[in-house]
Amino acid sequence: MPAEKPIVVMKRYELKYMLSPEQTEFFKERIKGHMEVDRYGLCSIASLYYDTPNYRLIRTSIEKPPFKEKIRLRSYGLATEDSPVYLELKRKAYGIVYKRRVQSTIPLVKKFFDGEGDICAGGQINREITTFRDHYDTLSPACLIIYDRVAYYQPDGDLRLTIDHNPRYRSDRLTLTHSMEGISLLPEGYTILEIKVQQAIPLWLTDILSEGKIYKISFSKVGTAYKHQLQKINQRSFQNV
Repeated sequence: MPAEKPIVVMKRYELKYMLSPEQTEFFKERIKGHMEVDRYGLCSIASLYYDTPNYRLIRTSIEKPPFKEKIRLRSYGLATEDSPVYLELKRKAYGIVYKRRVQSTIPLVKKFFDGEGDICAGGQINREITTFRDHYDTLSPACLIIYDRVAYYQPDGDLRLTIDHNPRYRSDRLTLTHSMEGISLLPEGYTILEIKVQQAIPLWLTDILSEGKIYKISFSKVGTAYKHQLQKINQRSFQNV
C-alpha cells in the first residue's frame, strides 16, 4: 500500500468518528463524486507500538495532554524479515499531528531499538527518531494494532480520509510476521472514520456528517486496547480474591 513516493514528513489535523454499519454505508454512498478510493482498495495494516516497561507513552496519551507522542512500526499486509516496514514517530500538539517516517526492515529496526546505530543514513528525521529512542531508553514492543483500511483522496485537493474496518489488537505474539489476527476493539460492523486535512473541512463534507448524525469522538486504537487489557487484569485479580 505505501505510495511510490512515500511522505516522510507530515503536518495535518486528524479528526475521528465512530460509524455504525448503517452510517458507514450512508457515508460511503454520499461521498461518491467528491472522493475516490485510492489504488490499493481495502488493505490490512498492522502497527506495532513500542513503549517503556511501565507503559509510560500510552498512559500519558490516555490522560489527553496538549502534547503527546508515540512510535510504531507499520506494515501493509503480513510482513517478512525482508519486506519494507515503516518506522513512524507521531506527535500531536494542540490538535495538530506531526509525523516522521522512514522505511526499513524488521532486523534493522530491532538493531536500532537495541541501540546499535541509526535507523537511516543521517538527516533531521534520523536525529528526531534517534533522540526519541534515547530519551525513553527502554522501548520494546507493547501492543499490536491491526485493521482493514480503505483510503480515499480528493482528486483536486489535499483532503484525505480513511475508513478502518474491524480494528483489533494483540498483546502477545508482538511481531508483524505472525498473523493479522486480534481481539476486536469495536462492536461488529462498526468502523472508525478519520478525516485528515491541512486546513478546514469542506462544507459539502460537513453537510454529510450532519445529515448522517456522525459526530467527532476522541478515540485511540492503542489506548482502547490498553484499557481492554487493564480490565482483563482487574477481572482476573478480582476472581482470584
